[in-house]
Amino acid sequence: MVKRYGDLYLDTRRTLMKVEEPQDAGRIARDLICHVSGKTQEEFLICGDLYAPAETVAEVEALLDRHLQGEPVAYLLGEWEFYGLPLTVTPDVLIPRDDTVAVTDLAIHQGLFLSEDPRILDLCCGSGCIGLAVASRLKDAKVTLADLSQKALAVAKENVARNHLGGRVRCVRADALAAPSPFLGKFDLIVSNPPYVTAAEMGSLPGSVKNFEPELALFGGEDGLNFYHSIAENYKAALKPGGYLCLEFGMGQGDAVCAILEENGYTILERSRDYNDRERAVLARYGGKEE
Repeated sequence: MVKRYGDLYLDTRRTLMKVEEPQDAGRIARDLICHVSGKTQEEFLICGDLYAPAETVAEVEALLDRHLQGEPVAYLLGEWEFYGLPLTVTPDVLIPRDDTVAVTDLAIHQGLFLSEDPRILDLCCGSGCIGLAVASRLKDAKVTLADLSQKALAVAKENVARNHLGGRVRCVRADALAAPSPFLGKFDLIVSNPPYVTAAEMGSLPGSVKNFEPELALFGGEDGLNFYHSIAENYKAALKPGGYLCLEFGMGQGDAVCAILEENGYTILERSRDYNDRERAVLARYGGKEE
């Protein structure tokens, strides 16, 4: 079926309003059509009276149907933006969320006060969104992206290349639930958004998360704290003396995560909130506070 681009947009937006807010429905409709047609947003705005090829209409409608079945838009597009960086995303990695800006901001701010050419580790990196954001803002930082999943590391490597950061960012395989290999070396700062969903929460996740995003990157054990225990205990070996640890955590987990850190010899320096005013991240130093 052939349609004008303007009509295709209106029909797509109208259907999306069954599951999205009106302002989101319009944005998603535009993004889907631009993705399929290869047009920029500027080109799309001036071609409303032009006819879209039947193949374009059919592909947009197929993607629309997949979204109505719960598949996230980011996976339909194969990309998402985080901290101003374009990132490839696949079902092998979590979709970067605004929640994660809190821990990223903490890491970048602390990075400004580190010694020259700091070494920074993004542990459980997934798409690499945190580490790449850090590298993009701290021009002298050497960043390592680490994940257990080889498929996630493949996505992270693609994002390193996509953002032209290969000179300062490397990707390695590492298990956050085990002691780090000595080959990793020592870091001035470790930042991590580890899996923290509890067993009870796993059963009540929205379908768009439970059915499409990787369980390996979500499930944090019965109480959601398995990774915090391991990172706090094991990854001290990968920190330079007086090094920093920056962690994202789930809603209501702040006190428990801070207690784990303090039990392992860390001093809590800052706890921060996300855009929804929910406590979301902590910065700690191994050892006492700086003089």
